[in-house]
Amino acid sequence: MLSSTVFIRPTTSQDQGAWNHYVCNHPGGTAYQLSGFIRAVEAAYRFKSICFVAQSRQQNQGRVQGILPLIHLHAPFTKGALVSLPYCDAGGVLADSPETEAALLAHAMAYAAQKKIPEVAIRSVKPFAGLDPNLTRHSGKVRMVRALPDDPNCLLGSLKSKVRSQVKKPMRDGLKFHMGGRRLLPLFYRIFCENMHDLGSVVHSFEWFYRILAFYGSRAHIGVVTTPAGEPAAAGMILCHPCLVSVPWASSLRRFNSLNPNMLLYWGFLSFAAANGFKMLDFGRSTPDAGTFRFKKQWGAVPVDLHWAAFDPAVFPHLAPSKKQPAGRSGMKRNLAEAVIRKLPGPVSTGLGVLTRKYISL
Repeated sequence: MLSSTVFIRPTTSQDQGAWNHYVCNHPGGTAYQLSGFIRAVEAAYRFKSICFVAQSRQQNQGRVQGILPLIHLHAPFTKGALVSLPYCDAGGVLADSPETEAALLAHAMAYAAQKKIPEVAIRSVKPFAGLDPNLTRHSGKVRMVRALPDDPNCLLGSLKSKVRSQVKKPMRDGLKFHMGGRRLLPLFYRIFCENMHDLGSVVHSFEWFYRILAFYGSRAHIGVVTTPAGEPAAAGMILCHPCLVSVPWASSLRRFNSLNPNMLLYWGFLSFAAANGFKMLDFGRSTPDAGTFRFKKQWGAVPVDLHWAAFDPAVFPHLAPSKKQPAGRSGMKRNLAEAVIRKLPGPVSTGLGVLTRKYISL
């Protein structure tokens, strides 16, 4: 039961400083839970955020004791879902106690029920308070996370000899890693769009990344790898929490694979994180034993469970029945969509992404 000294309320624009301070100082916080991500969704994709904060009533008047960020993601003329958070691996509740966490979730369910929103989807990096973790553990995806030493030289020495060789080769061959912000955004986006087209995936809008950089400020960075001829070959973006650097978007171009630009890109991010005192790097989600899983594992990353759940506000705290298509049927549709996108001219697939990507929560 929630203590009578704690109350929950919707946030206002004046809460951003206290919200970010809480996220940055919470051991379970991630960069996705910072206000910059929520503001970027609102500005780029025009979806409404509904964020709740738990605060003390008496002692330490107003001290934040928990937060829950939510985005009302919906296609036109539908009720959609409250999602915490879209376009990333995690969001969910941060709280000082299981009681406060449970109360924040219950508050979100009450809001959804009042607004007749049929689903609340929570993606978390930890189990939910009061729920069997076996019910929420993601069965097909894990986070790949690597602990970092303070010194990039120690980091390089900890890698297997084959990986060290693959890092050093592009350097010897004249490839260069560049770190920056908005100046590098056009290069990043060009690489990102081409790579997504090759994969058969629709892309986020340019404005999405522009807003991320604008609202994160010094907590967001772009890395770009160029060939000896100055051609951009790989690029990525990192978001920084004081303890954890996350890599939500990274791409390399297939025609430059023989030059290993992707190895230099990730080494650039890892060495930056280690040199600047970050303790962990989150490579993002992967399917166990898939190619991306093995790529991340070679850097010393280890799999960590994700906990995702869909709740029906009408039956909370029970989990909502799965609405997913059977795997075979769903896989066939996805393969068909990817094949169609790959056949489209690049500018057409990019334009399609700008129109539709915001409705895809992952």
